[in-house]
Amino acid sequence: MSQNVAFIGLGIMGLPMAKNLLNAGFAVKGFNRSQKAIDDLVAAGGEGATSIADAVKDADIVITMVPDSPDVEAVVTGAEGVFANAKAGALWIDNSSIRPDVSVNLAAAAREAGLRPLDAPVSGGEQGAIDGVLSIMVGGEQADFDAASAALNAVGKTIVLVGPSGSGQTVKAANQLIVAANIQALSEAVVFLEAYGVDTDSAIKVLGGGLAGSAVLNQKAQKILDREFAPGFRLALHNKDMGIVTSAAREAGVVLPLGALVAQLVTSTVASGDGALDHSGLFRGVQRLSGKVDETVSA
Repeated sequence: MSQNVAFIGLGIMGLPMAKNLLNAGFAVKGFNRSQKAIDDLVAAGGEGATSIADAVKDADIVITMVPDSPDVEAVVTGAEGVFANAKAGALWIDNSSIRPDVSVNLAAAAREAGLRPLDAPVSGGEQGAIDGVLSIMVGGEQADFDAASAALNAVGKTIVLVGPSGSGQTVKAANQLIVAANIQALSEAVVFLEAYGVDTDSAIKVLGGGLAGSAVLNQKAQKILDREFAPGFRLALHNKDMGIVTSAAREAGVVLPLGALVAQLVTSTVASGDGALDHSGLFRGVQRLSGKVDETVSA
């Protein structure tokens, strides 16, 4: 690859994604708030940037992977931001999960700045990022999607253009609704099984082979059984995403009764101090409601 990539946001997901771009032959220059992540990228063969402006000045593709809508706005706007410093014609791929309305507005601003925006939130967690098999839902123009295909294929496996700008974020919100509801149901099932002294390993095996089987069960059941909640995706971030779902639903005039309940359960778990845990830590919320919470967890 002859393309230069600026990667802004080298966190749990961003750093392995940047490394996969390096492995695919892209030249990657990264920036992050903490220096250690930049050093890790350099150790993998990338280049470290001293600022956002420094990262993007020669980039053909700019990728942002930061936690929330205000974080994206902060890195792309202003005199030191992406829009003011990236070269005309560069692709801007936002892999963050943010509000669809913010994504639409930022895409318009990007086009005014001469950039080609794609909102491209990802699903698959830390392991999916490490393995380069993320599911990526993309909003934007077909020509820009086609131009970004090599970079997207370096980090993902299932990559679909789902509509115009903002559509990727809308689909990601739906994804987070489904995932949270599945983790909540799995958590309740495990608490139920344990209350009856069932061999939970065997139970999960047989449940996974039937209609109850799911990617959530495959990836999260063992973490729950082991009480091992090191974050692949933090509960605090899923709480943010459920806020996006419920807010967007109100704006669209649609009713999500299960989504609203699960959003409250996620918020409760975060408010109880578990926001830094993996979202499989929803299990602890079910335990609390049942008077069975473990006070020692691995995170």
